[in-house]
Amino acid sequence: MNVFAVLAAIIELYVIVLIVRALLSWFPAAPGTVLFKVVRALDAVTEPVLRPIRRILPPVRAGGMGIDLSILVVVVVAELVVIPLLRR
Repeated sequence: MNVFAVLAAIIELYVIVLIVRALLSWFPAAPGTVLFKVVRALDAVTEPVLRPIRRILPPVRAGGMGIDLSILVVVVVAELVVIPLLRR
């Protein structure tokens, strides 16, 4: 396994973490529960990457709620980086 494949695998793992974070955001997590601890850990890992994107692209208003597109942007960019890495 070469360096490019390892880097691509790490990026793909991060994409999975982002998707899990997005899915878990749909469920309420009460403080003190295992789910709350998992959500906090995922926030700690993903927020440093998502925060700068949110500054450029704030949540889109849809009715009475905001849709955070930062995760989608990071996933698309990550996949665009992985494609050339896997072709090496």
